[in-house]
Amino acid sequence: MSQTSTFREICAAHGIAVTHQRQVLYEVMQKLHGHPSPEEIYAAVKKQIPAISLATVYKNLHLFIESGVFKEMSMHHGSLRVEMNAHEHHHLVCSQCKSVSDIPEADVSKLLGLSSKRKRAANGFQIQRLAIDVIGLCAKCQTA
Repeated sequence: MSQTSTFREICAAHGIAVTHQRQVLYEVMQKLHGHPSPEEIYAAVKKQIPAISLATVYKNLHLFIESGVFKEMSMHHGSLRVEMNAHEHHHLVCSQCKSVSDIPEADVSKLLGLSSKRKRAANGFQIQRLAIDVIGLCAKCQTA
């Protein structure tokens, strides 16, 4: 299956019209590692589509997020970060360099005493998804 047909199938499954700009944005996201900001995505897309605007990148990122193709990471940090990792996970955020890395959901659930079967908090609150950011210093910043 080619990358183009995969992208077309993803768009069809999520009710998104296929455009050249969206395809380039999607392909760029596959190549970027981590949790890029819209500005980082824009800089990479602009290399392939020089006439694209930052507003167009934002508009299409929001479309992909709303349709479930991409995930929005840590909405409460004040800046949009986007990821394609569909596996349940949480984030380790460096307070110094602002790098973000993933930590598997199973590791955090063990720490919290939650099993995959227990999806209710003690007060009856139904848990749909855990989103935990662990703030600290990454190994690189600790040695600097």
